Amino acid sequence: MARISAAVFTSHVPAIGVAMDQGLTQQAYWQPLFQGYEYSRRWMRENPPDVIFLVYNDHATAFSLDLIPTFAIGTGAAYSPADEGWGPRPVPQVVGHPELASHIAQSVIQQDFDLTIVNKMEVDHGLTVPLSLMCGEQPADGGAWPCPVIPFAVNVVQYPVPSGQRCFSLGSAIRKAVESFDADLNVQIWGTGGMSHQLQGARAGLINQEWDNCFLDQLIHNPASLAKVPHIDYVREAGSEGIELVMWLIARGAMADVADPARRPSVKHRFYHVPASNTAVGHLILENG
Repeated sequence: MARISAAVFTSHVPAIGVAMDQGLTQQAYWQPLFQGYEYSRRWMRENPPDVIFLVYNDHATAFSLDLIPTFAIGTGAAYSPADEGWGPRPVPQVVGHPELASHIAQSVIQQDFDLTIVNKMEVDHGLTVPLSLMCGEQPADGGAWPCPVIPFAVNVVQYPVPSGQRCFSLGSAIRKAVESFDADLNVQIWGTGGMSHQLQGARAGLINQEWDNCFLDQLIHNPASLAKVPHIDYVREAGSEGIELVMWLIARGAMADVADPARRPSVKHRFYHVPASNTAVGHLILENG
């Protein structure tokens, strides 16, 4: 049967993609950030998945204010990088896994979670930046991501957004779905977005390092309690865009210890850096026990 072997958590700051695409990673401003992912790239090479289930939020490219699904799963065969206003990122097309994605959709919907099925869409920096960070620079012509990717878009842009508890419970439903798929697949689940940041208003530029690191501690050791944190706490402590962190709870909810406390995950890597384009960057790799 298929299994989830690990969870990866990372920010998806668009400027990180620009730095990679323009060859700026060794500049003094960016070098400390990319050093934090050197271990992660080695880990990816040593622990290659068969499929990545990637949780992210769309930034008004695949979806607009005309249509805002709370949870949307990509079931297509391929996804092209989106033009977010300055041309598509020069990275490879993302290959999907329609068979597993459709199975997950069937299973999760039957577990009473309403998903939007998306057979065709483009993917923006929310999905491609994490791939670049973990897999390294891949040219659009001749390059390829290491495995198929199932995009899973969550609305954290337009209120109402899903609660942390809803996201955490959804992760458990996704784990059950993956484990019921009749094929020997090694699946990684990635939660992206965050950490603390606010892009507008009187608090634009807000970064709360203490809150961010407390979030990482809780995500590792007490995710069930973290899932109960209300939206207003994210907004007050982590800024208006800090609500993206509820997406990390989907990935954490899919880990084995949520169902079996004896299977505590091992922390393979933890990294935190500020600033990156007025944003805090958090990163964590957990392997299932």
